[in-house]
Amino acid sequence: MTTNARRNALRHYGTLLLGVAILAFGLYNVHSRTAITEGGVLGMTLLIQHWFHITPGISGLILDITCYIFGFRLLGKAFLKNALVASVGFSACYNIYEWFGYVLPDLSPYPLAACLLGGLFVGVGVGLVVREGGASGGDDALALIIAKVSGCRIAIAYLATDLTVLLLSLSYIPWQRIAYSLITVTLSSFLIDKIQTFRVSRRETA
Repeated sequence: MTTNARRNALRHYGTLLLGVAILAFGLYNVHSRTAITEGGVLGMTLLIQHWFHITPGISGLILDITCYIFGFRLLGKAFLKNALVASVGFSACYNIYEWFGYVLPDLSPYPLAACLLGGLFVGVGVGLVVREGGASGGDDALALIIAKVSGCRIAIAYLATDLTVLLLSLSYIPWQRIAYSLITVTLSSFLIDKIQTFRVSRRETA
């Protein structure tokens, strides 16, 4: 491997790990304390748990693996490699944050601030991961698949999956909580799209 190739690989995987570190930080310090949720696979596992009493530890794994299988078929071998690195990195970062404990104040009394800050962490973190061709979970893989198959922008793909799950979640979650979660997924989808578009624009002008 040449020096330039090693430098590119270091930048690539460094960006992936930076993205999942930001994502895990936000999910641990904001989402897990304020009951502000996301849509996609995470929201679907909670929905399945409520109605069918299947733990998210099982349903989440099944949904993620299913999304990764389709992602591998449609997005290629490089996607699966990047996704595995990001997934392992996310798990490691989340465990480290749990070991250190919370470093941000509890925003539970301020749900609007919580949903905005949470959306910022998710949008920037996932945006960096997706920009490098990876996925931090089944949500990202599913959005990438929808965007590739339909030709729509990735922000639309994220919103479509998130809104579907959030609407279904109205069957057991008060609409006030869903409203704050909607702000989070809208902001995060917007940021993911902008970060990925920025990378594409740089490639086109290079």
